[in-house]
Amino acid sequence: MREVWPGEPYPLGATWDGVGTSFAVFSEVAERVELCLFHDDGTEERVRLPEVDGFVWHGYLPGVLPGQRYGYRVHGPYEPSYGRRCNPSKLLLDPYAKAIDGELAWNEALFPYHFTDPSRINMADSGPYMPKNVVVNPFFEWGNDRLPRTPYHQSLIYEAHVRGLTMRHPGVPEELRGTYAGMGHPAVIDHLLSLGVTAVELMPVHHYIPEHFLVARGLTNYWGYNTMAYLAPHGGYSSSGTRGQQVLEFKAMVRALHEAGIEVILDVVYNHTAEGDHMGPTLGFRGIDNSAYYRLHDGDRRYYLDYTGCGNSLNVRSPHALQLIMDSLRYWVLEMHVDGFRFDLASALARELHDVDRLSAFFDLIQQDPVISQVKLIAEPWDVGPGGYQVGNFPPLWTEWNGKYRDIVRDFWRGTHSALPEFASRLTGSADLYESSGRRPVASINFVTCHDGFTLTDLVSYDHKHNEANGEDNRDGTDDNRSWNCGAEGPVEDPEIVTLRRRQRRNFLTTLFLSQGVPMLSHGDELGRTQRGNNNAYCQDNELAWVDWSLLRTESDLLEFVRALSKLRREHPVFQRRRFFHGGASEDGGRDLVWLTPHGTEMTAGDWHIGYAKSLMVYLNGEAITEPGPRGERIVDDSFLLLVNAHHENMAFTLPGEEFGGTWLPVLDTTHDTIEDAFADEQWRAGAVVAVTARSIQVLRRPRTTHGGTRRF
Repeated sequence: MREVWPGEPYPLGATWDGVGTSFAVFSEVAERVELCLFHDDGTEERVRLPEVDGFVWHGYLPGVLPGQRYGYRVHGPYEPSYGRRCNPSKLLLDPYAKAIDGELAWNEALFPYHFTDPSRINMADSGPYMPKNVVVNPFFEWGNDRLPRTPYHQSLIYEAHVRGLTMRHPGVPEELRGTYAGMGHPAVIDHLLSLGVTAVELMPVHHYIPEHFLVARGLTNYWGYNTMAYLAPHGGYSSSGTRGQQVLEFKAMVRALHEAGIEVILDVVYNHTAEGDHMGPTLGFRGIDNSAYYRLHDGDRRYYLDYTGCGNSLNVRSPHALQLIMDSLRYWVLEMHVDGFRFDLASALARELHDVDRLSAFFDLIQQDPVISQVKLIAEPWDVGPGGYQVGNFPPLWTEWNGKYRDIVRDFWRGTHSALPEFASRLTGSADLYESSGRRPVASINFVTCHDGFTLTDLVSYDHKHNEANGEDNRDGTDDNRSWNCGAEGPVEDPEIVTLRRRQRRNFLTTLFLSQGVPMLSHGDELGRTQRGNNNAYCQDNELAWVDWSLLRTESDLLEFVRALSKLRREHPVFQRRRFFHGGASEDGGRDLVWLTPHGTEMTAGDWHIGYAKSLMVYLNGEAITEPGPRGERIVDDSFLLLVNAHHENMAFTLPGEEFGGTWLPVLDTTHDTIEDAFADEQWRAGAVVAVTARSIQVLRRPRTTHGGTRRF
């Protein structure tokens, strides 16, 4: 008989102390819990956890070391209509597992019912088909690792997929491609630094499991939004087959990125799990304590409330589910040294009863937590339930993926009527969404493209989605793309269309980098990445979705354009405002923002309501920045004039009068492939007439006339 000590009920999970391992798992519904240890010869040893305190079953096993594989079997009631789904024949993953070994092998034994008769309980042993939890060694040499803590207003976020970014990178050794080690490789880091990236936002790296229907179709869940272990880095991204190696490799990646001054933000999926709806498998949460972890229908607790479109919703009304979320977040900050989180379908976490509640327990816990409240918190501010679209409604501590920014910028550049007023608001930080709640422009994470939807190149090349490769008859993915193919669907050789598409890409990028708020660039857009019109490549773990680095041969100009845009933004505080524009005169330098017509006159209320208007000038006064520098000094910058023409015809813009500046120096013109090649030694005087090509932007600069200095506030 193996020696088992009582142990302690906290911390939950498997915790090695150098001598043995403590195991603890919560289940209020359990009548008995067995710890299952798996040996190298495949045999299973079952140990009954001897103690239960506060519904936490626990025990300490001396001599159990890192690398030990384990699982749980929970004995208790199987009464689906009452929300109870215990079944000891099902091996269960630990909700607090810190590493997972092996892959799921789909089999009927994983399901709690028989396929031929769903009313009968399935007592087949699922152990042979389940991945196993792994005891990990928590010790790691972090050296002098420090969180970069880049302020939001100075941030450039780069959304990336660990596997997709590195699988085809020629500078990454083949054995490291698709892994955490590849992500932390100098070749990848050098590319990020050349773009001015300050933070990588990694698509899900919590351990996830591909859905049954995808595997049956010969596909997989590539994106990873199907989590099954909230403390475990996904094992498939490890370059080594050693158990628990993914933990060390992830930490090494973070350390390497931090050394380069790059933050690591994780895209986290706390809204649902991989167990799906009532017809899904029993993999962990469902068999441990179904009603504690999932939202169930009050009328018939066999069924799950689904605000996510994935079959279930995590029960954020349960203190134990909330504890799991908070423990997971703290673990990733304190033990894995990550710098922040982007919360997938964050509105689902705010549902106390049915409506989204911005004062829900989840946000209260975040607000008061001394660890989590200090890192970057980014909401995807919607879910698929009623009232789930909540852009602008999250608490002051949070930033948001600004879906309204994406939509109106796309509409504006494809020539939609009446888009000009909202485009102007999004360009200047979306004060209409955030200012009334005390938030700043940095509450807006601005993006034109992301993993979900068209790439930048596809946005200007396709009017319709082309998702046939997903095997769903092109029914999946959104139809609301707000894209424009510039005259022909898909790849073309027509030089006029090719030229227009390239200009449209530069228009989108210039808008993104010169908008107030925090820009987010989707990985590969700087290289012209295409998914050939697929706007939902969640199941395409292949060259369709991976970044094609060979595009550098034909898209080097685009890459250099992005680098130059990033440098322009980084060097000029006028594009990084921490406070909203107020439009009025300041004590130091006049009005900070002026809207002008193409004729050089100030916009009137009537000008904004001309439905066909698609052109304007924007004056950004670098000598009227109201926020102080980090030491209280006055911030003074050059001033800029943006000449924006989304009209389908060329237009003559008349520069404003002397009161806005006597001389303007051209900076960029999106009709040119690169910023550097746009102009020689040109300069324009006030009142000059400037020809602006159809669907293009020009940026002019007026050098500052004063210098910053200390001022009192």
